[in-house]
Amino acid sequence: MNNDSPIATASRPTVLPTESTRIYPRGALDVLSREEVARFRDASTGMHDLLRRCALAVLTTGSTSDDPRAAQELYPEFNIEVHQQDRGLRIDLHNAPSTAFVDGELIRGVAELLFAVVRDLAYTAIELGEGHARDLESSVGLTDAVFDLLRNARTLFPTDPNLVVCWGGHSISRDEYVYTKQVGYELGLRGLDICTGCGPGAMKGPMKGATIAHAKQRKRRPRYIGITEPGIIAAESPNPIVNQLVIMPDIEKRLEAFVRIGHGIIVFPGGVGTAEEILYLLGILLREENAHIPFPLILTGPTASAPYFEQIDKFLRLTLGEAATSRYEIIIADPAAVAKRMMAGIRKVRDHRIAQKDSFFFNWSLDIPLAFQQPFVPSHEAMAGLDLHHGRKPHELAADLRRAFSGIVAGNVKEDGMRRIEAHGPFEIHGDKDMMQSLDALLRAFVEQRRMKIAGEYRPCYRVVA
Repeated sequence: MNNDSPIATASRPTVLPTESTRIYPRGALDVLSREEVARFRDASTGMHDLLRRCALAVLTTGSTSDDPRAAQELYPEFNIEVHQQDRGLRIDLHNAPSTAFVDGELIRGVAELLFAVVRDLAYTAIELGEGHARDLESSVGLTDAVFDLLRNARTLFPTDPNLVVCWGGHSISRDEYVYTKQVGYELGLRGLDICTGCGPGAMKGPMKGATIAHAKQRKRRPRYIGITEPGIIAAESPNPIVNQLVIMPDIEKRLEAFVRIGHGIIVFPGGVGTAEEILYLLGILLREENAHIPFPLILTGPTASAPYFEQIDKFLRLTLGEAATSRYEIIIADPAAVAKRMMAGIRKVRDHRIAQKDSFFFNWSLDIPLAFQQPFVPSHEAMAGLDLHHGRKPHELAADLRRAFSGIVAGNVKEDGMRRIEAHGPFEIHGDKDMMQSLDALLRAFVEQRRMKIAGEYRPCYRVVA
């Protein structure tokens, strides 16, 4: 079977081989004071279960399973320990997946991603945890927190705008996957770097295509940035091409990170997570405060995906109005045209940043309201209480529609969301009849096209009520 396939699966042996080792962090964790080492150790101890789950996801990099519990079931004896030493941190791995090793040595790329896990989770616990003075109640304070997390991860790079964010599903067809590679190749030939959600499918394809193009152009230090969050990484393990991994504390900070560091966004076919991302970005771009800010947004896929984008476009027109269509364009089956249009859009971004004296590496001028930044906990009560009715301002409706899709994502792949569904049944989503009919049709299409789950039968975690 071709290992490139985003939907490839393998039989699971009852006993999987494991190895144990100890490693010493490099990069952001290699020069620390004794106090910093102690704080990192204490933070890692207090969040051991979360650290273990995220570390296991990284150690199974390249996995095609989207079940967050699968890796834990396959490696029940796995454990990770962070120890304090005078010269810094030491990470001990016990019964780790042998697929992460070569001849007894942990693969270097896997080790780097593992260091990123410890770095980001510990930083979040230390700098954003309870008892610390950081302002997480205001829009400005939350944006500053996103900036600090990205800077600590060393992803803010002072260069000309060249970073393209690629969104799309982890469960896509073979033709769609090949197309994402073709687009990535065209982007790479033009010197553009890639940022995705770090997982398989449409998140891996653009990076893989760009890798070949960057090699042809002899580009030094290409960036393949993967931005995820703790609830997602266990279901969408990083793909092997990611060379800069960032774990944001929640989905809202993850989405803000995408739009703050990206200079343009390409959307490939996907499921509810992709719909959530589209609604998040359009909800921001449709605000009057952002009307003058150039932000190239292209929806694209192969010929067979044209009906998918027609349905997305129809849903957006019904819910957000015709004005929303001015902020994106749809290009079908033309990877070179996508790359050329993106290049043209990024040139406008560069000119605008220069004129406004805004940073090239972080979009400070984009106005993101608090409603898009506050973490949404998808309980059954919160999902049923979403205001999905006509007559609201487009950006306000987009915020609640985004929350609806976010809740479905949680019910599909996040362990906490899955537990809620198992305990209390499907979420209920209420709203105006025509909007709910359109939403139901869109979600049914996702199910029929197998965009909700890579393998196995999908059981809906939601019920649409008109």
